[in-house]
Amino acid sequence: MKSVWIKNQLFIFIKGIAMGTANVIPGVSGGTIALITRIFERLINAIKSFDLAAVKLILNGKFTDFAKHVDLSFLISLLLGIGVAIISLARLFEFLFREYPVYLWAFFFGLVLASVYFVGKTIKKWLTSVILSFIIGTGIAVFISVATPGIENDNFVYLLICGVVAICSMILPGLSGSFVLLLMGNYKLVMIDAINYWRFDVLLPIAIGAIVGIIAFSHFLSWLLKRFHDATIAVLTGFILGSLAILWPWKIEVKEMYGTMAKTTGYEWFLPQINIELAIALVCCIVGIATIYFTEKMAKKEG
Repeated sequence: MKSVWIKNQLFIFIKGIAMGTANVIPGVSGGTIALITRIFERLINAIKSFDLAAVKLILNGKFTDFAKHVDLSFLISLLLGIGVAIISLARLFEFLFREYPVYLWAFFFGLVLASVYFVGKTIKKWLTSVILSFIIGTGIAVFISVATPGIENDNFVYLLICGVVAICSMILPGLSGSFVLLLMGNYKLVMIDAINYWRFDVLLPIAIGAIVGIIAFSHFLSWLLKRFHDATIAVLTGFILGSLAILWPWKIEVKEMYGTMAKTTGYEWFLPQINIELAIALVCCIVGIATIYFTEKMAKKEG
């Protein structure tokens, strides 16, 4: 029995590594991997379990019951995997993006392209409402990809909203929390100034918004998945499809300086030339597709 539990935690840890790897990749969401590996709904339900009942269990010293209530072993194994991936792969991807950007983008493009199929195929019935949901999700993701960044705003209420939107987008497939902050005009304020100079007047409302937002949104998303499962998955699939614009390998990044840091604010896309680079990129794309294929097969076999 214990060996089965250890095996399950190991699988979750590996899925956490996959999610962490995705979070390191610009334009790829850990939520996408969570959907592919069939832990997305479990993750949402675990997050929403941090409620008044959980607080009462802690205050009453019922730590074992608390751990079961919030699915703590699942969360710990998953977060450990995410942390290991982020720490170990950040430098590697920095090197690969610098030396072989087209090949790496092609791999990610194939990975996410395959994700659209494998997530979309979990939809049971493609009704008109589901198709519309898919189109809306795609449209939102494309809009975010090409939208112009807003103006910085340090208003307390606006910072609360930034915290809510950023944390929610981090768990949604196809959306990037940092990119959403950029569009809202507060990337530099939150990710650079507030962190580097410990501006608690900024960090506090962001943290409050993030905590309240993730708990409230997890309840809302869980409710949507129970009541409108196909339509909700269709929107999420659309998010993934729309994010392909960011992952197109042949593009020029449009950058702006935020203090001493250059941040990508958009892209100029172009078609590739027929040469050896294109051939290698296509192979990398196929490898990305195969990676998701075998990941999905492994998850299906485990389930």
